[in-house]
Amino acid sequence: MWKEFKQFISKGNVLDLAVGIIIGAAFGKIVSSLVGDLLMPIIGLIVGKVNFASLFLALDLGTYENIDAAKKAGAPVLAYGNFVQSVLDFVIIGFAVFIIVKLANKAKSPAAANPTTKDCPYCLSTIPLRAKKCAHCTSEVPA
Repeated sequence: MWKEFKQFISKGNVLDLAVGIIIGAAFGKIVSSLVGDLLMPIIGLIVGKVNFASLFLALDLGTYENIDAAKKAGAPVLAYGNFVQSVLDFVIIGFAVFIIVKLANKAKSPAAANPTTKDCPYCLSTIPLRAKKCAHCTSEVPA
């Protein structure tokens, strides 16, 4: 059993997956910081000096100074500001992954297949690559 586990772990795609998960987690933290620390304050300033992280609705209809005070009082809270921030995180991460996949696909261009036909230089008809005469115009085709 240990030998099988060692073979499974040492496969390249398992290691690639582990590296991808670790880098993805780190990338997620970077994007969360980008959104929470840089973008949301700018957006909040543009919208009217709104701190999105502090936007909430207490479902018991009480008035609370902030979201922490509402939670300490035991009030059920809809933290829609955090939700807006999480959606923005998701959109940015999704767009970054889209760009990375698009660039990777562009780098992996398919190998050109060997041609099996060519055009006759006289009548421009398609003929087999090894043809010595054109079947359409009967001209001799140079090699």
